[in-house]
Amino acid sequence: MLSPAASVVAVPAAEPVRTFAEADSAAWLAALAGAGPDHDAALARLHALLLRAARFELRRRGAHAELEDLAMQAADDALVAILAKLSTFRGQSRFTTWAYKFALLEAGAKARRRAWQGREVPMADDGWALLADARHGPGADAETAELLQAVGVAIDSALTPHQRAVLIAIALQDVPIDVLAERLCTTRGALYKTLHDARRKLRAELERQGLHPDGGDR
Repeated sequence: MLSPAASVVAVPAAEPVRTFAEADSAAWLAALAGAGPDHDAALARLHALLLRAARFELRRRGAHAELEDLAMQAADDALVAILAKLSTFRGQSRFTTWAYKFALLEAGAKARRRAWQGREVPMADDGWALLADARHGPGADAETAELLQAVGVAIDSALTPHQRAVLIAIALQDVPIDVLAERLCTTRGALYKTLHDARRKLRAELERQGLHPDGGDR
C-alpha cells in the first residue's frame, strides 16, 4: 500500500498570475501604442478620465470661471504629454493613476495662469518692499534682520538684472513659474536654470561674508 506521501501526484508549478492592476495597465499600453479601433477607443476612454480629473482639480482650486474650457485644455494637453511619455511608465502604480497625475498638473497650471490673467507681474524693484517689511517686522530679531539685509545687498550686487528679476518674482512675489515664463517669452526650463544659478550665487556671496542661511553664523 502506498504511503500518503507517495500517493500525491506531482504537478508542474503554475505560472505567476498577473494582478488586475498589471493586466489593466498592460491593456492600456497595448491599445494606446497600437492602431485601429482599439487605439481610438482607448484614447476616448483616457481623455474622458483626464477630463474628470481636470474638472476635479479646477473645482478644488476654486477656478469656477471658464471651468469647462480650462478642463478641456488641461485634458488635451495631458493626453499629448502621456502619449509622448508612454515609454517612461514603469508599472509602479496603475496606468490610470499614473495618467491621472498628468491631468492634475495641467489643470493646476491652467488655474494658476487664469488667476494671473490681467494682473501685472511684479518685477525686481517691487520685491525690495517685501524684504524691508520682513527685516523690520515684529517677528524679525536682530540676527534675522542682519541676514535679510545681507541677502538684499547680495541680490543687488551678485546677481544679474535678469537673475534678480526672476528670483524676486518667484521667491518673493509668488509668481507661478509658468506664468512668468509666458510673460517673459521664455521656457520653464530656462527659468529654473536662472533660479538655480541665482540661488547658487547668493549662497556663495553670503558664505563669503561668513553668513550661512541654513545654520547661522559660523
